[in-house]
Amino acid sequence: MNQKLSHAGSAVAAPAAGPWSPLRNKVFRAIWLATLASNIGTWMHDVGAGWMMTSVSPSPLMVALVQAATTLPMFLFALPSGVLADIVDRRKYLLFAQAWMLVVAAALGLLALAGLVTPAVLLAATFLLGVGAAMNAPPFQAIVPDLVPKPELQSAVALNSLGVNISRAIGPALGGVVLTLFGPPAVFLINAVSVLGVLWVIYRWQPAQLTRRLPPEHFFPAVRAGLRYVQAAPVLQVVLVRAVAFFVFGSAGWALLPLVARKGL
Repeated sequence: MNQKLSHAGSAVAAPAAGPWSPLRNKVFRAIWLATLASNIGTWMHDVGAGWMMTSVSPSPLMVALVQAATTLPMFLFALPSGVLADIVDRRKYLLFAQAWMLVVAAALGLLALAGLVTPAVLLAATFLLGVGAAMNAPPFQAIVPDLVPKPELQSAVALNSLGVNISRAIGPALGGVVLTLFGPPAVFLINAVSVLGVLWVIYRWQPAQLTRRLPPEHFFPAVRAGLRYVQAAPVLQVVLVRAVAFFVFGSAGWALLPLVARKGL
């Protein structure tokens, strides 16, 4: 029980690859469950942050800026984070990202308990949590092939997507319940606690050591290579255009929902 999780234990092939077969792998199952809990905490924070902003500054602009502070870091830092995930040790990078989010979430919760949260503090904390999410996403996706055998890779990716949607369904509702009973500080502190599971599982995970046959890339040349790849990949361009076309306008509705709930309902 006290032994660290090893790559060998996670890579034992299941008798038959099916949609749930990756969950037979101990490491993948532990990371999947911990990430599910952490994502629920993140969605709870989104509800709590939006609702708290309607209290400290009910201006539609300020309330909408909460959504902007949540999503802008992913737009700004996802590409640099993906490059870093290919250059540095992914396990250590994930540990740093999780520790970053733990500190920020805990600090916001304590400030809320002390009554010291201003609109600027709330936006800054939400932005910093978004930075942590942007740091975490690329290396988390990149380690999936290290967690499951190749025949189970497609199912593992699908399960990760399923986990995101489960947390998206549960998190806001649970956040609303906690918000009603205990207020925003409890939501923020629960978000901080939800990070601990992922941090612990990643800390205990010992991936197999890979031998590099080529020298590591440098940061800026790797960023340029990523941009060139997008320019040369029409299918990826279509995905990006469709995503931007939806989320730029769809996020306006999400951003103002706290005001609709507070003033209209």
